[in-house]
Order: sequence, then structure tokens, then C-alpha cells
Amino acid sequence: MDNSIKKKTFICVGLIALLLIVDQVVKIWIKTTLPIGGDIPLIGEWCRLHFVENKGIAFGISFGDTFGKAFLTLFRLVASVVIVFILAHQIKKDARYTLIISIALILVGAVGNLVDSCFYGMIFSESTYDQVATMFPDGGGYAGFLFGKVVDMFYFPMFHWTWPDWVPAVGGQSAEFFNAIFNVADSCVCVGVALLIIDQLWLNPEKVKEQDEESVANEV
Repeated sequence: MDNSIKKKTFICVGLIALLLIVDQVVKIWIKTTLPIGGDIPLIGEWCRLHFVENKGIAFGISFGDTFGKAFLTLFRLVASVVIVFILAHQIKKDARYTLIISIALILVGAVGNLVDSCFYGMIFSESTYDQVATMFPDGGGYAGFLFGKVVDMFYFPMFHWTWPDWVPAVGGQSAEFFNAIFNVADSCVCVGVALLIIDQLWLNPEKVKEQDEESVANEV
């Protein structure tokens, strides 16, 4: 293994480990500090920690109940394994930093929320609107393996407005931007996907070569 591949392996492993630790530390702190709906303002009213749990994918998107939850957890598990192999393959090929880091970030997102789904139900008591959860409760956790809820907390309701009455379907209703509540793992997925798009559209040598050839052809 040459030095470049060793360096990229070290960077990826270190980045993944660091972000997973941050993700889990924040989630455990939120889970054992706030009840459901608990809120801590960070910067005014538009940047807050607001504790919610979800059974679904990212940003509170759900997919059914018992069967859907088990399916999503297993899907995360399979996706994580596939992403690990893809990342290892790209590192072995000595791929660009942008490409391997984007894949590493997506892996952090998948594994970070997979930990919640697999184990949080077993190691935490139930969080409620008037009770903070405890870790490793005497009576056992609130759910079995694969049925834990994902902890979300970052909330940025930047703008609030009311739709005019004449707007179809939503007239008279209040709305806000940005109303999704997410966690560190979700953020890693979003940044990873954005970086992957940038890499493939503008940094991929084959894409750059095609663009150069098209430019030369147009000049001719």
C-alpha cells in the first residue's frame, strides 16, 4: 500500500470515527437532558435545539409502523455495508479526496442513525413530554433490537409567514422555513451528497475532458 492510499485511509477512518462520536455524544446528551419537545435557544428564536424522535429516515420522514421501521433499519444496515465496500474500493483506487470524503460522510449518516435504530430502544427508557429518559434503566429499554427511534435536535425556523387566503390548498395556513429537525448524521448525508455532486460534475477528470472537447469543438 503506497503512502497516498495509507493517508487517505487514515483520513477517512479518522473523519468517520470523529463524526460518529460527535453524533452519538450530542444524541445521548439530548436524550438524557430534555423531554420530548424540550427546547434550548442557541441564537435567538431561529437557531435552537429542539428534541424530537422519529421512526423513519431523515428529517422525520417515516415509512409505516412496525414492518416499516424494521425494513428501514435493515435497509440502513445493508446500505452501510455497501457504502463501506464502495469506500474501500475508491480508496484502493487512490480516488480523489473529494470523492472518498463525500462517500465517508454519507457512510457516517447511514451508520449514525443506524446506531439509534438498532440500540437506542434497548439502552434507553422512553422519552415523554414530561419525563427525561435514562440510560440503561433497571426495567430495560423502551423497544427491542431494530426498533429504536432516531434522535433529532437541530431546528432552524428562520422565517414564519401566513399564506394569503387566495392561494389554493394552503390559503390562510401558517408556514415556516426551515421546519425540518435533524441531527449530525443527517447533516453528514446532505453535505456528502452535495460534495459528491460537485465532484462528479466539476472535478471528475472524464467530465472535465468531455467539457474541454465540447469547448474545442464549438470553437472549431
